[in-house]
Amino acid sequence: MSKVPTLRLDRLLANMGYGSRREVQSLVDAGLVTLDGVEIEDSDRRIAVTRDLSERMRIQGKPLDPPPGLALMLHKPLGITCSHKEAGPLVYGLLPERWRRRDPAISTIGRLDKDTSGLLLMTDDGALLHRIISPRANISKRYRVTLDRPLRGDEAEIFAAGTLMLEGEDKPLLPARLEVMSSTSATLTLTEGRYHQVRRMFAALGNHVTALHRDRIGGLALPEDLEPGRYRLLGEADLAQVLPRAAGG
Repeated sequence: MSKVPTLRLDRLLANMGYGSRREVQSLVDAGLVTLDGVEIEDSDRRIAVTRDLSERMRIQGKPLDPPPGLALMLHKPLGITCSHKEAGPLVYGLLPERWRRRDPAISTIGRLDKDTSGLLLMTDDGALLHRIISPRANISKRYRVTLDRPLRGDEAEIFAAGTLMLEGEDKPLLPARLEVMSSTSATLTLTEGRYHQVRRMFAALGNHVTALHRDRIGGLALPEDLEPGRYRLLGEADLAQVLPRAAGG
C-alpha cells in the first residue's frame, strides 16, 4: 500500500492557488481553515493529502478544491484552443480562475484542435498524463465525422487495412474502424493521434471533413448532459474506463 503524501498546509494551499503562503497564514490566523470541523491553528501543520481531503477541509466555509492528483473531463466547444500560450480563447479559461494558478499546473491530456469539439481530458498528474498518451497504452478514441461529399464506399476497408499513408509521412497509419452513419457522416475510431489525423485521412481519399467531434476515449463516453464548456471531475472508476489500472498508480 502506497504511503499517503503530506504537505505543509501553507504550501498545499499556495500550490492550489489560494494565495501566497503569507496570505494562507492570514486565512489560518482568522480561523477560516478547518479540517473535520476543527479550526487549524498553525499554517505549517503537515496535512495528509488524501482523496477525501476536499470533503473534510473548508476554506472560508467552502469545500477545499480538489487536491493534487485531480483529473477531469471537459466538453470542449468549437473555437477554443488547447494551449497555455496561444492567442484567443483557451480551454483553461473554462476552469475556475483559482485553478489556473495551481502548481503543478493542469494540462490537457492530448489535444483537440480549435475546430474540433468534444471529450477532452485534463489533469495535474504528470504520471497519469503520460500513461494515457503513451502509444504503448493503445487507447482508442472515437470521433463523429461530418463530410462535405458522400462516402465512396471503400473507406472502411482502406482505413482498416493499416496501409494508408498520409501526405508527407513515411509510416502507414495503424488500422482504424469506420462505421457509416449516413452518406456524409460516420464514426471513426483510432488508436493514434497524429497531427490532424482524421481530417487528413479523409483528405487522402478525396473528401473534406466539415465537422469533427470526439465522443469517447477508451471506454469513457462524453455524457449527453455535459454541455459545451462544462467540466466534470473524474474518479477512479472513470479513469479505469480510460486506461486499466490508471487510477491505481
